[in-house]
Amino acid sequence: MSNIHPSAVIEEGAQIDASVRIGPFCLVGSEVVLKAGVELKSHAVVKGRTEVGEDTVIFSFAVIGEIPQDLKFKGEASRLVIGKRNRIREHVTMNCGTEGGGGLTQIGDDGLFMAGCHIAHDAILGDRVIVVNSAAVAGHCIIEDDVIIGGLAGIHQFVRIGQGAIIGAVTMVTNDVIPYGLVQAPRGDLDGLNLVGLKRRGVARTDITALRAAFQMLAQGEGTFHDRARRLGDETESAYVRQIVEFVMADTGRHFLTPK
Repeated sequence: MSNIHPSAVIEEGAQIDASVRIGPFCLVGSEVVLKAGVELKSHAVVKGRTEVGEDTVIFSFAVIGEIPQDLKFKGEASRLVIGKRNRIREHVTMNCGTEGGGGLTQIGDDGLFMAGCHIAHDAILGDRVIVVNSAAVAGHCIIEDDVIIGGLAGIHQFVRIGQGAIIGAVTMVTNDVIPYGLVQAPRGDLDGLNLVGLKRRGVARTDITALRAAFQMLAQGEGTFHDRARRLGDETESAYVRQIVEFVMADTGRHFLTPK
């Protein structure tokens, strides 16, 4: 209790590890679980059936685990699960899930959620995701590992963004984005590959060359986008290209952003 400021409000039933630090004027709801090393800065609010993983830091005025901004929500039990070592900055909002979306909003490990961004109900985010200031991820989205979403960007509901993709600032993304894609422009054009990110991750030159060739085939090959992806799967030996093929061939409720 020495780590909890006396002005904080902790509702009966909350499960709080002895190592958790809670600053002034925080509110922690009765169904919240705060694991080892979690820190809440002053005025943070954590509510609902929310679990916050080890060593995650939630900054001032963030509101985590509130009910969804969805008129279909009728108060059903749903959850928000946040992984380890996340940094959730000022005024971030993350909502619990809904019955219609599986009842779970999930955040992976080692993410950075900059000031004012929003993660909506039933979104599933992977590890090492960065969501920049004032960006918004709508309901039911799937954001895979190592994705960067630029400031003031908007991700439409039910959109999937593949691993390692990068979304430019002030961009509206209305369709699925292939792994390692580079998306920019106001209405979200697939404008190339995230080559900087690939190089930073130490991806071999042979794989980057294969990805470049695959992107050209997706852009200019014969047949539909799915036909081109299927041929890529038959021809490539690169695990990175196969990842793109599997992403394209998976079930989805939306179209794809395609190369121009």
